[in-house]
Amino acid sequence: MKPYVLALDQGTTSSRAIVFDRQGRTLAIAQREFEQIYPVPGHVEHDPEAIWTTQLSTAKEALAKARVDAKDVAALGLTNQRETTLLWDRHTGRPVANAIVWQSRITAGICDRLRAEGYADLFRQRTGLVIDAYFSGTKIKYLLDTLPGLRTRAAAGDVLFGTVDSYLIWMLTAGKVHATDVSNASRTLVFNIHTLDWDDELLRILDIPRAMLPRVVPSSGVIGTVLPDFLGAPIPLAGVAGDQQAATFGQACFQPGLAKNTYGTGCFMLMNTGSTPVVSRNQLVTTVGWSLGGQVTYCLEGSVFIAGAVVQWLRDGLGVISSSAEIERLAATVTDAGGVYLVPALVGLGAPHWDPYARGAIFGLTRNTSLGHLARAAVESMAYQILDLLAAMQDDSGLKLESLRVDGGAAVNNQLLQFQADLLQVPVRRPVVAETTALGAAYLAGLAVGVWNGLDDIVANWSLEREFVPSLDVARRDALHEGWQRAVQRSLHWETPGSAAPGN
Repeated sequence: MKPYVLALDQGTTSSRAIVFDRQGRTLAIAQREFEQIYPVPGHVEHDPEAIWTTQLSTAKEALAKARVDAKDVAALGLTNQRETTLLWDRHTGRPVANAIVWQSRITAGICDRLRAEGYADLFRQRTGLVIDAYFSGTKIKYLLDTLPGLRTRAAAGDVLFGTVDSYLIWMLTAGKVHATDVSNASRTLVFNIHTLDWDDELLRILDIPRAMLPRVVPSSGVIGTVLPDFLGAPIPLAGVAGDQQAATFGQACFQPGLAKNTYGTGCFMLMNTGSTPVVSRNQLVTTVGWSLGGQVTYCLEGSVFIAGAVVQWLRDGLGVISSSAEIERLAATVTDAGGVYLVPALVGLGAPHWDPYARGAIFGLTRNTSLGHLARAAVESMAYQILDLLAAMQDDSGLKLESLRVDGGAAVNNQLLQFQADLLQVPVRRPVVAETTALGAAYLAGLAVGVWNGLDDIVANWSLEREFVPSLDVARRDALHEGWQRAVQRSLHWETPGSAAPGN
């Protein structure tokens, strides 16, 4: 058996590649950022070709750093920012427009109209999702509606749709494979999570031609071969999952009730609910976790749009810090947030509010407020949002969280994780291997080709780096949370439909 697995982790702000060995250890990492494009307030785009070039270059760099030849790579696994929507020409592979990023609110007006027409329950029942600009379906519709002649070309099969995984699969196989896995398909707003197929009625409502959609495949299984010209040898492309599902898999959350949270650009908390989808009563979404060995695992998910991105905003927007790593040091200059709350609704609010018209706000400022208080409030905003998700998740599932496994870039922040444990009143557990998103993709790929024999091998690889135990008095926790809830209520519905919000 070849000893290595290469994982491509295509994220919102950067493309990364990681080489893993059979023990799930990281041998080398390569990462490159790419441009974020903001054409109008509330709208976010990416250049698809920048996604491809940065991803390919990091794959080559990671193999070189690890001193691993492509012929010794057993499989390639792919994980990706979800919901981001790309359309490209079948014949040339060239994008027909910039990608619309998952954060974009450009289709808020389309979503308003769909809800007004009474479609909310239908979409919820079929897809497990709420009608929101976050998901891919309305993004596809927006592009087909606004680019002349595009729908006709799409109906003829000349223009293809994909989330980032589909686009990279197409590029890596030189156009031989147009596919997506069930986890990514379940984020499009047009995939029926019960029949595990594209839903013709939902496609009709959004006027999306079925001919442009990718084939849906399991998350683990060989679906194609990476062209040898790219990395030096043919490599089986054998594992695909959306980033948050991949992280849940990489965290070995294989039993119902196990949950993880990723602190990335956004925050994403997923709880394994087993082989049956659980319908949320609390504005969470029901999503496919992964498909493995003919068995589908479902999850409840709470999606927070701005988490680590609030630190990026402090760096790039306000110039408060010069690097993201400085946030913990600056926040440590004060003992608490001094009554300051920062609601990071910079692109609206996700679960459990789903308000595209909410806007970011800072409350509780006084003459004593310092940059340290602002930094601490920014860090704490991530933890507060996860507390709100957990309450909804436990109520929906009837499962009580015993501990929370964490990962993502901001999970290195000890102050954040201690505050998270204090708010949740359960232990927060950080693994030795922090790159769980890429690791999950590697596991899915490796399982398909025999690098690992089963889930027990993956459970055995998971090991604890540090556990954060609750230490905050419950009454104090409740008082802090009450202040957060008041702040959130004041930020909701800040904009009005038809005014400053995009997509109307």
